[in-house]
Amino acid sequence: MSGSTNRYQVPPTVTVLTMMKARLVGATKGHALLKKKADALTVRYRQILKDIVEAKQGMGDAMKGSFFALAEAKYAGGDSIKHTVFDNVERASLKVFSSLDNVAGVKIPKFESVSQPGDTKMDLTGLGKGGQQIQSCRKAYISAIQLLVTLANLQTAFMTLDAALKTTNRRVNALENVVKPRLENTISYIKGELDELEREEFFRLKKVQKNKQKAADRAAAEDAKAGGGDKRADPYAAMGGVDSKGDGVAPASMLADAADEDIVFS
Repeated sequence: MSGSTNRYQVPPTVTVLTMMKARLVGATKGHALLKKKADALTVRYRQILKDIVEAKQGMGDAMKGSFFALAEAKYAGGDSIKHTVFDNVERASLKVFSSLDNVAGVKIPKFESVSQPGDTKMDLTGLGKGGQQIQSCRKAYISAIQLLVTLANLQTAFMTLDAALKTTNRRVNALENVVKPRLENTISYIKGELDELEREEFFRLKKVQKNKQKAADRAAAEDAKAGGGDKRADPYAAMGGVDSKGDGVAPASMLADAADEDIVFS
C-alpha cells in the first residue's frame, strides 16, 4: 500500500506524533508563503517579459536610426569628423549606475543610465561643416545607449527571476507533493498504531479482570463445597480448634459428662 511506504520510519509514540504535527504545521505555513512568493515572482516575470519584447522592438528602430544618422554625419563632415569628435570628448556625458531591487525577497541587479549635467565641447563640434548632422548622430546614439541599458537591465532581471522562480516552484512542488503527504501518512500511521495499542491494553485489562473474577468465583465455590457442612457438625472449626481434617489440638469441652478433678490446695 502506498500509504505504508510513503512515510517516515519513526517509532509510533506520542512524542513523535507531537513532533510530526509541528513539522506538518511548519510545512503548511512554508508552502503558503512560498506559493505567495511564486505568484509575486510570476507577475513580475511576465511584466518584465512584456517590457523586453517592447524594448527589443524599439531597439531595432533605434539602432537603425543611429546608423543612418552616422552615415549622414560622415557624408556631411567627411572623414575628419572622427578626429574632431575624439579631440572634443573629455569626459563621458552618460554614465551607468548599478543598484539592487528586491522582489519578494529576491535581489535583482538594476542598471540606470544618468546624463551628466553641464556644457561640453561637443555642442560646438562641427560648426564649420556638418554640425547639425553630428549633433543628430550624437542624440541618436545617446537614445540607443539608454535603450540598451534599459534592455540590459530587463534581461538581467529576467534571468535572475527565472532562476529564482524555478527554485521556488521546485520547493513548492516538493512541499506539496512529497513532504506534506509523507508527514500526513506518518501522522496517520502513528495514530493508527496508538489506537491499536490502546485497544490491546483495554482488551488485556478486560481479560485480566475476567480471569480474576473467575478465580474468585472458583475459590468461593470450593470454600462453599468444602466447608459448608463440616462447620455445623464440628463446633471447634469456627473456634480455631480441631477440625474435621485434624489440623491442630482442640481444647476440652466444658459440657462433657466427665467430672472435673478436685482442686487440692496444699
